[in-house]
Amino acid sequence: MPHAHLILSASLLMATGAIANDAPSLPDPARSSGLAPAKPAIAAHAGAARAKAATLVEPQLRVARSNAAGRPRVALTFDACMGKTDDRILSVLVSERIPATIFVTARWLRSNPQAVTILRQNADLFEVENHGQNHIPAVDVPASIYGIAAAGSTDAVRQEVAGGADAMREAGIAPPHWFRGSTAKYDASAIRQIRTMGYKIAGYSLNGDGGSMLGAAVAERKIAAARDGDVVIAHINQPTHTAGEGVARALLTLKKRGVEFVKLQDVEQTGDHDTTRNIATAIGQ
Repeated sequence: MPHAHLILSASLLMATGAIANDAPSLPDPARSSGLAPAKPAIAAHAGAARAKAATLVEPQLRVARSNAAGRPRVALTFDACMGKTDDRILSVLVSERIPATIFVTARWLRSNPQAVTILRQNADLFEVENHGQNHIPAVDVPASIYGIAAAGSTDAVRQEVAGGADAMREAGIAPPHWFRGSTAKYDASAIRQIRTMGYKIAGYSLNGDGGSMLGAAVAERKIAAARDGDVVIAHINQPTHTAGEGVARALLTLKKRGVEFVKLQDVEQTGDHDTTRNIATAIGQ
């Protein structure tokens, strides 16, 4: 989605269930015309869900630094949410032999067979990981994030993750070990659930394209400034957005700087909110 992973300063969900400023407020049944206030049990349940949703986190992720002068280490990650393929970015990655980790949804896989073939033909360059089945936020309570309805239950979170992995297998892609959900926001119980399914959760340290909504010059400047240990997130599914032009140029700039490009699978990583630690430790076993 064009707005996924926007780093715009959005307030966390408040106890009223609304997302301040950046998304439409959820209706208040007690104030809706002609509707009676919710029954106490229902209201209590809704209040608990809203309180839980208010603890959404957007995990950070970094890779081990190279600590080599003039040779910073950077992990490029690209989300292929749905829609098409940004060949401006993909062609640079292939022609310049720049490694990257690509997070794909089942929807994108179905719509982009030619790009999938390129990923498979360049397995040395591309680590392909799980971005979900339908690009639904992996949050197990009802919530709206940047206007996108969350999965809303543990079963729906499980289906979003498992459905993405199933689609990858059907496309002939190796089983995934990382998951990144739509909007990159989660609640703590969803994080634990996804970890118990065998995944690390991919946050990031540098938002390169603002959900593909930044202008070309801004995206180029942000990504070109990547530092040792950064995990960059950008989008590879918006060929009509100007951000992609800037992303492609930044890749060339980073290469000229002598950056060591790495895939997530190739180096040690550190994520907060128990997203990368040993699974047994993360879930308290």
